This record gives sequence, C-alpha cells and structure tokens, in this order.
Amino acid sequence: MVATFKIAVLGAQGVGKSAIVRQFLYNEFSEVCVPTTARRVYLPAVVMNGHVHDLQIMDFPPITAFPVNTLQEWADVCCRGLRSVHAYILVYDICCFDSFEYIKTIRQQILETRVIGTTETPIIIVGNKRDLQRGRVIPRWNVSNLVKKTWKCGYIECSAKYNWHILLLFSELLKSVGCARCKHVHTTIRFQGALRRNRCTIM
Repeated sequence: MVATFKIAVLGAQGVGKSAIVRQFLYNEFSEVCVPTTARRVYLPAVVMNGHVHDLQIMDFPPITAFPVNTLQEWADVCCRGLRSVHAYILVYDICCFDSFEYIKTIRQQILETRVIGTTETPIIIVGNKRDLQRGRVIPRWNVSNLVKKTWKCGYIECSAKYNWHILLLFSELLKSVGCARCKHVHTTIRFQGALRRNRCTIM
C-alpha cells in the first residue's frame, strides 16, 4: 500500500508559494503574480529511489492565525486540513523582512496549537527568490543559524523562477517525514502531474 504524505505550504502574500509548487509539479513559472485566495490541493505521486509515494500538497492563502483547534480549523474553509498534515513548508521572500516575521509567527503558533502527544511534525523553512540575492534583507548565515540551531527546523533556499533547489526541497521533505526508504544520501526523485493519477514516472 502506498503511503500518502500530506504537506501544507504556508507563507505571506507574494513569497512564491504557488510558484514553488507549480515548478515542482509542472516545471513551469509565470512572471505574473496571481494571489492565492483559496486553498488549492494537488495530488501528485513521486518516485524516490525506486519507491512510489502519494503526496497531498495543500497550497494555502495567507492565514491570519494558525487554527487552535479542529472546530476553528473546519469553520474556516481556507484552513481545512491544516492541523492534520505530516509536514509544513513555511516560505518567505529573502528580500522581504515582513515575510520572514510572518513565518516566524506561524511556526510558533504551530508549535503551540498542535495536538499534544502527537509525533513532532517536521517544519522546513524555505527562503525563496534566491535569484534576487542582491536584495536580501537578512544575511543567509543568520537565518540558517537561527532556523537550524534554535528552531531545530530544516532550511533551504531556492528559486522558483529558475527551478533551483525545488526538487531538493521536496526530497528533503520526504526524508524528514520519516520515509525510511528515502533516507539515502543521494536521493533521486521523479514525479507525475497532479491530475494524472493513472500514470507514474519510473526512473
């Protein structure tokens, strides 16, 4: 039986959440920024090291606060499914300080409101728009040090525009959710489109 890993993608407006997901799934990027106003669900299958895994990737619009309980989660259509995922991708724009403060707040809320007694849910912090490196507002070392040593989270910088480190992000994510078969040093990954469940790409 193929395991399904649920992944939530969160971040402030305009940081490139949807661009990262679409680059991963369809190998495409649009210069036109279309704000995400509703939750979008994608159901790709990936092949890592010869093993197939189903993903449920949920791209959420910016939320004002992480739902504190299941009732609040299901009362807001934009937050449905947010508390039961296996991993979180928190995206910020390396050129926007406020977007980093946003994920800082959301991360803290996740830690405070997740169901007590459940296994620790992996959180990966993603600094997007690496192609705009010259406009960086916080030194990379400072962020990496904070995220890895203090927050104990994974940290990756990527460029959705140039498809840089996008596959690395999702391969690291699968390893972090406890996919034992994916814990190889040199992980390879392939995927299929979200709406083509009857097909699978074999390496």
